[in-house]
Amino acid sequence: MGSKDKKRKRAKAKKKQKVEPGEETGEPKKLKTKVYEEELFKLQGELCKLQEWTKQSGLRAIVIFEGRDAAGKGGVLKRITERVSPRVFRLAALPAPSDREKTQFYGQRYIAHFPAAGEILLFDRSWYNRPGVERVLGFCTEQDVERFFEQVTLFENMIVASGIRLIKYWFDVSFEEQQRRFEGRMKDPTKHWKLSPTDLESQRLWYEYSRARDEMLARTHTGTAPYAGPHPHRHRALVHRALQRQEARPAELHLAPVVAASLRDPPLRGAEDAEAPDEARLRRRRLARGAEFRTAEVLSRAAGG
Repeated sequence: MGSKDKKRKRAKAKKKQKVEPGEETGEPKKLKTKVYEEELFKLQGELCKLQEWTKQSGLRAIVIFEGRDAAGKGGVLKRITERVSPRVFRLAALPAPSDREKTQFYGQRYIAHFPAAGEILLFDRSWYNRPGVERVLGFCTEQDVERFFEQVTLFENMIVASGIRLIKYWFDVSFEEQQRRFEGRMKDPTKHWKLSPTDLESQRLWYEYSRARDEMLARTHTGTAPYAGPHPHRHRALVHRALQRQEARPAELHLAPVVAASLRDPPLRGAEDAEAPDEARLRRRRLARGAEFRTAEVLSRAAGG
């Protein structure tokens, strides 16, 4: 047997032994572009059927999209809404509260957007800003957060009891993938609008966000209003799964409970950060500092332009 034949044989053997992405870790395999687009088109067609059923039945539903910055919420919302009517699938992405809204009951400005019969409301972030972003960045007190936890279960129970279907999604992303997406926004001038000063803090305060997330999920993941969390690293699989759940049998618009432990940060999380190896901590801090400087440079250029 010649040397070329031996090389071919070894190459074939390696190809057979090659493990597909996700097989060892249990992660979903990355979908190929063609398969993804074909499946996406089918699922969007199912959403159109759901839209007609919603109008005829008078369904009222609220779908909450929460998660880390750059975790994929915007991409999923875009694909959900691109082939359906905005009169049925209404998107609500509220800005920071005004001075007047700050004096109101915390959930009041969200209630104003609640759906009427034949509408599905998609919240791009919601009242869960309080135990998340607002808490970590110091926009509210710990007393405000504790009051939120005492009231939110009652609030959501009232929503469900009134006949509104309440669905909550949690989107997560790894530290490295979040940094990669931030850098992509910095390099692409058409995505500069997605950058904000809070993006700088997302990496610097990574573990503070993790601790806030863990407590939030533990205290608000209830049988009446459970959370569902698409896989944090596979964007196409994430979109595919979210759409599959959206077009599930209309009479059963609910999601199975998801154990909060499945959304933890491997290998470092929360209080474990203090016990992490010095080298790992320093590496993550350097990554966050580099992302901070680059984001600040892009924001300053955009402001100057």
